[in-house]
Amino acid sequence: MRTSLSFLAGLFALSLACLGCEDEVITSGGEAPPPPPPRGAAAPKVVADAGADDAAKKIEFQEQDFVETERNRDPFRSFASTFADTAQKLPGKQRDVLLDRYSIEELKLVGIVTGGAENRAMFIDPSGKGWVVKRGQFIGKEEIVHAKGGTGVDYALNWRVDRIRDGDIVLVREDPAHSDIPPATRVIPLRPENEQATPR
Repeated sequence: MRTSLSFLAGLFALSLACLGCEDEVITSGGEAPPPPPPRGAAAPKVVADAGADDAAKKIEFQEQDFVETERNRDPFRSFASTFADTAQKLPGKQRDVLLDRYSIEELKLVGIVTGGAENRAMFIDPSGKGWVVKRGQFIGKEEIVHAKGGTGVDYALNWRVDRIRDGDIVLVREDPAHSDIPPATRVIPLRPENEQATPR
């Protein structure tokens, strides 16, 4: 029993001696670095000397320093739109248009119905399919107008059914960018001159 007590006492003394030992850190200058701050402690503050050089002086900014110029550009500004393909600038569909795959020249007027609440006309497209149109509807392939200058926006023009009469249909096309110019007008007869029967 006495042997085990003395063994435990020796073991306890050895463990206390090991806890007090620390490894010595040797640097090239021969001095040990300062011990690290304890956890949770604030980092030491560095106080500059009052006689520091001019580079450490306070810099004051004016409002004009933040205005974008040739010498002062915004680092976050995107220039992707500058190099975008011009084909991608074409506008999408601005309105519902019938027969938007075909030009007016490719369409054939084959019938007109009058006398009801609203006059109607029928066109046949190159595939042989018939389409009924009424006053106010847009028909035919759009024409893209390219604005002058690099800042303008391209826009589309379409023919609109203005009137449906007994023997023909009247189409108009207005240019919103040139309201001072009268709209273009086109009359499509039901029976073109080369198909009209000659009188006997």
